[in-house]
Amino acid sequence: MEENKTNTEYIDLREVAAKLWSKKLLFLKVWAVTIILAALYIFPVPRTYNAELSLAPELGGNSGNGSLGSIASTFGINLGSMQSEDAFYPELYPEVVRSNAFVVRLFDVKVKSLDGEINTNYYDYLSTKQKTPFYSKPKIWVIQAVKSLTEGKKDNKGTGNGKPNPFMLSEKQNAVADVIRMKIHCDVDVKTNVITIMVKDQDPLICATMCDSVRVLLQDFITKYRTEKSANDVAYYQKLLNEAKADYDRAVRQYSAYCDANQGTILQAFISERDKMENEMSTKLNTYNVMNTQLQAARAKLQERIPSFTILNGASVPVKPTGPKRVVFIFAMLVLATVATAFFVYRKEILRQFTVKRSAAVVSQAN
Repeated sequence: MEENKTNTEYIDLREVAAKLWSKKLLFLKVWAVTIILAALYIFPVPRTYNAELSLAPELGGNSGNGSLGSIASTFGINLGSMQSEDAFYPELYPEVVRSNAFVVRLFDVKVKSLDGEINTNYYDYLSTKQKTPFYSKPKIWVIQAVKSLTEGKKDNKGTGNGKPNPFMLSEKQNAVADVIRMKIHCDVDVKTNVITIMVKDQDPLICATMCDSVRVLLQDFITKYRTEKSANDVAYYQKLLNEAKADYDRAVRQYSAYCDANQGTILQAFISERDKMENEMSTKLNTYNVMNTQLQAARAKLQERIPSFTILNGASVPVKPTGPKRVVFIFAMLVLATVATAFFVYRKEILRQFTVKRSAAVVSQAN
């Protein structure tokens, strides 16, 4: 029984190799079919390109307390963001990029393909100019036909005056927005606060264009958030300054008209009224000067709040595509086909070995 057990535990590799070699014609046929089918599947898939850039924004507040901030950053904790007076810290930037309000602003970005054949906006490019494999076109056609029959004119909602409404997108607009979210990736390093923006697309020039456009819109969003209160203060003091100037000009005109109308008069009533109007004019002038000082201070604060951005690695038109990896895909399919064919050739022996081992285990348990 020990000898039988020992024989069932080992497989003669030379015997297996000889049996597989005897089926070499079968393997050649399987490899040929696999290469043809894999090529028919992978070569129609359009090439994709990646464009990437790195951006370092200026942050409000302190960036951490020396070594304590360094230690905290190793655990993914940013003390600088916690101490900043801004509630909108860098870790939230990826969520901003994925929001409807941000994505919808990308619809109108003008794009042009590297060969010059495409010159339109990004929404039209994604909805009508995307390349698809020939075998997926029947499926797309059927889906569109079914939708057109079942939905009718329901897709017109959310357009309003022709501009997309982020609060209520149509189904087509929402589908394009989802595609944009899949193509655009934003990541923030919690240790350095460096923002990395990566865009994946079928055309290298469009890919780089959209990567830079995302950067510009994100910078605009951050700047608008950080300067919104200061900008409102500037507008408020500008309004007060305009009112103070109007009041002062009115007082000057009234004083001048009164003096011209009573020129040469030495009555005390005239002198008292003239002094009163002069004091009022002086008060209006002081108010105007104070408002002007406040406006200049608000403008200085606004300028201080405007963040600066350092582009560490700008977007550039990619030279080589990043996918699909056609050779790798075909090689992987060949490996998978080889394993499956070997299993098919040796299936009877594998089942026999399994049966022998199971019988031996039952006999050993019985004894």
